[in-house]
Amino acid sequence: MNRSPIKPTVTVDDLQKLDIRVGTIRSVGDVAGSNRLVQLTVDFGDHQRTILAGMRQERDDPREIKGRQALFVVNLAPRKMAGVVSEGMLFDIGYEDGITPVLACPESPVPDGSRAG
Repeated sequence: MNRSPIKPTVTVDDLQKLDIRVGTIRSVGDVAGSNRLVQLTVDFGDHQRTILAGMRQERDDPREIKGRQALFVVNLAPRKMAGVVSEGMLFDIGYEDGITPVLACPESPVPDGSRAG
């Protein structure tokens, strides 16, 4: 396996700027006009968000992640893709290394909205 190169060094202050939270994926749907994106509705305990993820071609059935907890970056600026606004980013493991991505998730259930780090 070819591993992606290590990114440039960051400071702890840089890392503290990211707000990474656990959320439960409540629904997974297609995004009209996109062969790559799926639309996730994610529960963060006190609110839900729409988050787009480019996993449609990476999994036989992206809906298999419905009901799973995963890690999300929740303080990214909203971004419109394929006509839909995404309000965060799903963390996954493997894409940059050329392997089928898997979710970054807690080892056991935790309350939605729990912060990583």
